[in-house]
Amino acid sequence: MALQSTESIRTVALVGHGGAGKTSLAEMLLYSAGAVTGCGAVAKGSSVCDFDPEEKEAGHSLQSAVVGFDWDSRRIHLIDTPGYPDFAGQALPALAAVDTALVVINAQTGVELMTERMMRWAGERGLCRMIVINKIDAENVDLPGLVADVRNRFGRGCLLLDLPARHASGVVEVLEHEAGDSDFESVAAAHRALIDQLVEEDEELLARYLEDGADPAPAALHAPFEKALRTGHLIPILFVSAKTGAGVRELLHVLATLAPNPAEGNPPLFYKGEAASARQPFVAAPDAARHVLAHVFKVVSDPYMGKVGIFRVHQGTVRKDMQLFAGSGKRAFKVAHLYRLQGKTYNEVPVLVPGDIGAVAKVDELEFDCVLHDSHDEDHIHLAPLEFPRPMAGLAVETRRKGDEQRLFEVLGKLALEDPTFVIERHPASNETVVRGLGEMHLKAKLAKMAGQYKLEVDTSPPRIPYRETISSGAEGHYRHKKQSGGAGQFGEVFLRIEPRARGAGFEFVDAVKGGAIPGVFMPAVEKGVRQALADGVVAGYPVEDVRVTVFDGKTHPVDGKEVAFVTAGRKAAVAAIRAASPTVLEPIVSMEVIAPESAIGDLTGDLSSRRGHITGTDRRGGDMVSITGEAPLAELDDYPSQLKSRTGGRGSYTLEFSRYATVPPQLQSQLAARFRLKEEDD
Repeated sequence: MALQSTESIRTVALVGHGGAGKTSLAEMLLYSAGAVTGCGAVAKGSSVCDFDPEEKEAGHSLQSAVVGFDWDSRRIHLIDTPGYPDFAGQALPALAAVDTALVVINAQTGVELMTERMMRWAGERGLCRMIVINKIDAENVDLPGLVADVRNRFGRGCLLLDLPARHASGVVEVLEHEAGDSDFESVAAAHRALIDQLVEEDEELLARYLEDGADPAPAALHAPFEKALRTGHLIPILFVSAKTGAGVRELLHVLATLAPNPAEGNPPLFYKGEAASARQPFVAAPDAARHVLAHVFKVVSDPYMGKVGIFRVHQGTVRKDMQLFAGSGKRAFKVAHLYRLQGKTYNEVPVLVPGDIGAVAKVDELEFDCVLHDSHDEDHIHLAPLEFPRPMAGLAVETRRKGDEQRLFEVLGKLALEDPTFVIERHPASNETVVRGLGEMHLKAKLAKMAGQYKLEVDTSPPRIPYRETISSGAEGHYRHKKQSGGAGQFGEVFLRIEPRARGAGFEFVDAVKGGAIPGVFMPAVEKGVRQALADGVVAGYPVEDVRVTVFDGKTHPVDGKEVAFVTAGRKAAVAAIRAASPTVLEPIVSMEVIAPESAIGDLTGDLSSRRGHITGTDRRGGDMVSITGEAPLAELDDYPSQLKSRTGGRGSYTLEFSRYATVPPQLQSQLAARFRLKEEDD
């Protein structure tokens, strides 16, 4: 039954590292709430959330999945997210759709990479956070040590909301219980620490507490509990076993009674305006009577439903058959069907209110991150964008069958539509189509989907390293293009100045011509020529970035002055200026985290040093595993997967994340430049 009260809605994302048991926990929550008749299993491929054939084959989540259930007169929307860093492009968008992040930790392996990242990212989005320690019934777990590590990493506001009891076969709740038996720590001490933290959020409550010494009534603690969650002063710790169901009903009770509803959580980060300098904060009120504002946080290309946009309603009421706009689109689309999702199942509903998560299908205007609205007054409202890791792992792809080239781009386009961290690059100079993702696992999953769902087979090879060029000093360039061929000729002359900008600042074009020396009608042609020069590169054939080009003089001809002449003059003047401005080649540097057995540390650190890399830290993980963090040039990591497998007996794993661009060593720059000159001579 659809509940139409915003106050009755809870929105929750299960986040955390791969292997923490998020999908199994989602399945047990659905089963315990009566939303499914049997409890599926990830290993058997029968869970509600891992429904894609590729997920069943992989044995873990590859994409986020939306489910929902009713509990204690509350409607709980739950988003299960993948946990491995390669799939952050699916996990991060869930944070834009919920009020609460449940950060799930594997009791056996402890705090891992994505645990820390999701805690940080959820905090930056202003979400209420709770920590759920799963697999409490597993062998060789050190729960007291894990709690201590959680508090050391995430702060003293991480307080126990329940404790394992009866040898992890159940839990005892500590907010409303002053005493009880638990497997470790003291229920009384945990209760007192929680009450002391909560009363500090309310001055009147604190005064009464200090005066009479009695615990406040549970009803009086709801508001301070919500406030402590919103401000990050409290991050509750709960214990569950998704395998046995221990602690799951208690978790359901917490979600229904203590997690914030859409009116209680921190407001979503909306702003109005297009230019960064003109953006104004905008408050979306969870009021069903106001104009519609809904944010599309996931797009799916479904073989049967077409293009599906999954969204969270932040303001107003979305109704079947109403007209909505997508972003700044001028044409409205009709909501012919309105859905709630249960994994792969689309359940049609007539209405969605603030806080609801729903979907519309077969709407071509939908794009990831767009805002749906019902009035042109909201054309320029956006949700603060998520900052995704930069995709650095790459593969050059080529169709196995002739004639499939156009279909390749159609399929790649659909995959990119669903995943903001999957990028397609086309390099005309090398005739390469390159796909980039967050890691080897990410790209393998995309290739598997191409083969499985779209029946498209491709061959792959290592791509060119995405080097860049820039300049180290300022310089001027000049070129006069004059061509006479019997009839009307071509004439254009350009004087320009080039200057370096800060790393990452991008390209800036400045028109400083006085007195009409270059008519304004030709200035776009000059800029086009400059951009061509920057795209083609000068030293080694890679794009030039982080420069300012100022055109300050030139000449034209009343008859022969033509657009094509100024394109050529702008391009060749820019090339001359770049060559005179101490150009240099930049290479991508990536941050790495390697998880490997402790016995392999020596081999791995030595190997990384041989790749011009360096170690920035080491940290113990669960069992005999160690985390090694460092940096290395991407160009040195082509064979790293096979080397890591060999040195760790197949037990090692790693993640890459773009860090920065840095100047290549002089010897490498000479090699790249020589290769470029040889290629130019061949051409």
